[in-house]
Amino acid sequence: METSHKTENIRVKIVNRGGQPLPAYETFEAAGMDVRAAIKEPVTLAPLQRALIPTGLHVQLPPGLQIEMRPRSGLALKHGLSLVNSPGTVDADFRGEIGAILINLSDTPYTIEPGERICQMVVTPYLHVTWHEVDKIDETARGEGGFGHTGVE
Repeated sequence: METSHKTENIRVKIVNRGGQPLPAYETFEAAGMDVRAAIKEPVTLAPLQRALIPTGLHVQLPPGLQIEMRPRSGLALKHGLSLVNSPGTVDADFRGEIGAILINLSDTPYTIEPGERICQMVVTPYLHVTWHEVDKIDETARGEGGFGHTGVE
């Protein structure tokens, strides 16, 4: 089966003050780019401890794009390392240093090494909506069914 791969190459200005390689796609089909810790010394997170880890990166996104900061699945599975605010959002008008709020959800300490790949960033478009306040919204088959509504099969 042949698939088409549509990519759009958008140039984004980036300042790298962290001394680490720029975020990069590890494979052609990857949606996320690995981001590295811009730290001088190792940082150890005790169980349930969180810390803001600098990346040294400042970006200038064009309007209509955002960055979502997401955990790396390998770190989450093997070491319980995640992002507290996953996904973290970097807005197009933000010009500060991008940081990653890491948390150790395991029962053992984890040490983050300088230059370690700590999370991934995904650049995505976003939409703005205009709210239209009404007294009633349309019904659906699901209705008000919430968490667990569809059950387990």
